[in-house]
Amino acid sequence: MRSEPLSVAARDEGVRGARRRTSRMLTAMALASVLALTACGSGDADADAQASGPAASEGDGKITIPDDIRDRLKEHGIDVDKWKNGAWKDWDRDDWLREAQDYINPIIEGLWDPDRMRRAEDPDRGVQESDLSGDQGVTDPEPAPVDAKAVSPTYHDNVPEAGKVFFDSPEGTMVCSATVVADPADPGRSNLVWTAGHCVHAGRSGGWYRNIAFVPSYNDQALSGGELASATEDELAPYGVWWADWAQTSDQWIAQGGPTGGVGAPYDFAVIHVTPEEGGTGKSLEETVGSALPVNFDAPAVARVESITASGYPAAAPFDGESLYQCQDRPGRLSITASDPTMYRIGCTMTGGSSGGGWVATGSDGEPALVSNTSIGPVNAGWLAGPRLGQVAEGVYDSVSQKFAGQ
Repeated sequence: MRSEPLSVAARDEGVRGARRRTSRMLTAMALASVLALTACGSGDADADAQASGPAASEGDGKITIPDDIRDRLKEHGIDVDKWKNGAWKDWDRDDWLREAQDYINPIIEGLWDPDRMRRAEDPDRGVQESDLSGDQGVTDPEPAPVDAKAVSPTYHDNVPEAGKVFFDSPEGTMVCSATVVADPADPGRSNLVWTAGHCVHAGRSGGWYRNIAFVPSYNDQALSGGELASATEDELAPYGVWWADWAQTSDQWIAQGGPTGGVGAPYDFAVIHVTPEEGGTGKSLEETVGSALPVNFDAPAVARVESITASGYPAAAPFDGESLYQCQDRPGRLSITASDPTMYRIGCTMTGGSSGGGWVATGSDGEPALVSNTSIGPVNAGWLAGPRLGQVAEGVYDSVSQKFAGQ
């Protein structure tokens, strides 16, 4: 893992390592951000709207674009001030996914309103088919399913670090789960969130997703049915909407990650840095929610882990993505490729949408710490697997922390 911030390039194996800023790449970057203003709906309808042309803007149209990005785009004749007026060119979705060289996620105030949050679907990617030498390359028998249990409301009282990640992909509006984690460069004032790599980046076949935002304690009171239909933003997002102004995942996920088969899953983790949508009160995310979990990068061998608790908002049937659930089980081992780190695996019936949710275990000091996140599982549910957090994960984490140190 390089010491500098991980290149936020949407790289496949053929272009991995390229650094040239061509006019075509910058144009693609611009059009990706244009799409952030025009995306609407979810699922197939959203994808159709994105592919066919501009749609009505959502939110109130207030756009925040970093000055350096604005200047670079204008150097290539792209007037970002005209985007909200619909003056944009046709774009190729596949080209954008492969060639957008910079992570761009301008804040669009009001985009993630209650209706749009409710319509978001699970990405249907993550849940599919110390001395660690004794674990390397080993797969234990498949664990017995553990029924996911609904967390009692309010969620903030029980799991204050948990929340949902919302984002737009070429396939539509999507959701994952995530966890507020401590920031070593800013103790007590963290703005860091841990999730899965496939919740921010498409892996080898694509690039960075758009409009990535985190909502801590989503649907805190566990509203359901008719209550959700009329829920206000304060009820669905009681601690606000926090936009990702930076996202970083592993080089391995970018180069290898795929939607099925578990390829790249041992490195399927990401850290995002967030900022409040409307400027907030001056408090950090950690201060706002009152908690942030430490991360344990000294991945303990399975034999030394008595129990892991996984949290998430499962959205695929039979769940609806609106409620927080947990599974607790003693982990086993799952090896995807013998040369890659062996993953943790637990019995759990959570489905897609729980991807990225934190896995917590009690350390030798008796305190809880994040040790993994939900990455993969079978199509018919029953178990989940998550990456072991070692040096590569620590490199991603430290890089994001240092990027914002002192700010």
